[in-house]
Amino acid sequence: MNLDTRFFRADDHGPRLLVTGGVHGDEFEPVLAIRRLIRLFTGDDPLVSGSVTFVPVVNENAFFRGHRCAQDGLDLARTCPGRKDGSITEQTAAALSDLIRASTHYIDLHTGGTDLSVFPLAGYNLVGDATVLEVQRRMARAFNLPVIWGTSANLEGRSLSVARDAKVPAIYCEYLGSATRSSAGVDAYFEGVLNVMADLGMIHRTPPASRVEQVVEDTRPGSGHMQVCHPAPMDGCFEPAVALGDRIEKGQPLGHVLDFTGEVALPVPANESGRVIVLRTFPRVRKGDSAGVILPDLPPA
Repeated sequence: MNLDTRFFRADDHGPRLLVTGGVHGDEFEPVLAIRRLIRLFTGDDPLVSGSVTFVPVVNENAFFRGHRCAQDGLDLARTCPGRKDGSITEQTAAALSDLIRASTHYIDLHTGGTDLSVFPLAGYNLVGDATVLEVQRRMARAFNLPVIWGTSANLEGRSLSVARDAKVPAIYCEYLGSATRSSAGVDAYFEGVLNVMADLGMIHRTPPASRVEQVVEDTRPGSGHMQVCHPAPMDGCFEPAVALGDRIEKGQPLGHVLDFTGEVALPVPANESGRVIVLRTFPRVRKGDSAGVILPDLPPA
């Protein structure tokens, strides 16, 4: 399988940057931001060093279904490095993994999709290679979103786990979601990619004023696995009690899961104190679905 890419090159000596969107089919700001970047580089190409590969929609089957996953039901972000002779998602994962391994730097753009909204952040794995880790920290800061989040490198199946194994410095970014199209998110992703390219010496660009508010590095195993945090205690409708970005204390409810009779309302208590950086916005919830994620109170990185 070949992914639909756009490639721009200044020389063979500088960085080989890969930028992807649409790993999940219900995340739209990355697609539109990368489309805008392709138009910029197709017109008055500002590239002065290295090369950049843009993939606006990695998971086309999922995108045209309007769902997180393709028709085989597999989550692409849990399937890497994939199989070239496997199902459609496994083949897509294999093609994506090949592109990552051929790169020197990687940016993977996401949102919370249909079900969740995510506070704007740039994240990276706390990899064991000190040189790679320092480049990732620099890329995340250059991208210039309010939160920087370093998390466990032990999660498998992701695009960033492929980058980890290949020692390719990589970051992922999140910006809202809820199956909407945020113009601010598209702008932030467009500007953020250019900011990183400038920091890598690939284009000429004046660094903007920093928008970074908080930097947290969480070394606990499994940190960063959003879909397992604060599971719903039963099927029903989720009614949030906080807003995205709010401060929350341990034991305070993120919200309640309501049954359909009006007889039961079960709380989803915060398991730690910190900032709400992910919140469920799609009301229908199944038992075990994540209601939200808290950025914990940890010493600044």
